Amino acid sequence: MKKLMSKRKYKFLLTISLLLVIVSVTGCQSKDIVASVGDENITKEELYQSLVNQNGVEALESLISEKIVELEVKKENIEVTEEDIEKEMKKIIDYYGSEDAFNQVLENAGYTKDDLKKNIKSSIKIEKLLEPSLTITEDEMKQYFNDNKASFAQQEQVKTSHILVDSEEKAQEVKNKLLAGEDFTKLAKEYSLDQNNKENGGDLGYVVKGQMVPEFEDAAFTLEAGEISDPVKTQYGYHIIKVEEIKEAKEANYDENKEEIKEILIEQKMPTAYDEWLQNKREEYKVTNSLEKN
Repeated sequence: MKKLMSKRKYKFLLTISLLLVIVSVTGCQSKDIVASVGDENITKEELYQSLVNQNGVEALESLISEKIVELEVKKENIEVTEEDIEKEMKKIIDYYGSEDAFNQVLENAGYTKDDLKKNIKSSIKIEKLLEPSLTITEDEMKQYFNDNKASFAQQEQVKTSHILVDSEEKAQEVKNKLLAGEDFTKLAKEYSLDQNNKENGGDLGYVVKGQMVPEFEDAAFTLEAGEISDPVKTQYGYHIIKVEEIKEAKEANYDENKEEIKEILIEQKMPTAYDEWLQNKREEYKVTNSLEKN
């Protein structure tokens, strides 16, 4: 599972971008004024120096690391396709249960899909550079499976959609229209108060017990696939719930999870391997960072 870029790292990259803009515009001419306080002026040189002092070293180190990766990717003729990126995007969306939930996480983080795709692309480049040197043995995978068997067992899951309204009368009205053959997706767009998913027909994705409020779960987990509930009252209002699909509970199986276990172990080894690889490459490329001396 790839993590979103931290706000701290994002701030470093933003800082160095500002530095480069300032340098390109001013040629570091200290007489250029960017602000004034009364009769006192703040110059572009002062702003530049302040940004360098606050985040410059770490921001520049990040750019140096990215440059090393790009040079090695070019040397090894490594390509990252749109298919590679979309595959990782799908894993992340599946982790959050639905695209709506995923979009909400992005919004809360102040992040866009394009930001995430750039981050994923960088991660894939590093993985493709380092994976050939990483060894994962069968014994390691079996040990991890045995230590984490419970996490590989599949709980019962139901794929649900819902229409949320503010009264039992309106909920019954919606149910009657469904019984008369009207389309669930169309009615969700027309009636539902849940702004997060109404445009997607009320799709909530797969849910397991413990994710939703008890009244919702009690109804959802008693319905058959394709069945629609009577009005269900919760703290949010009245729901009409449709179960699209049911995945039965399954015990953990090693062979079915080998590829996932291998990916997990690679991700665990990657940070240490990357640090060692990067240090070797810094020496190979004879990297210097003049800001470190300031």
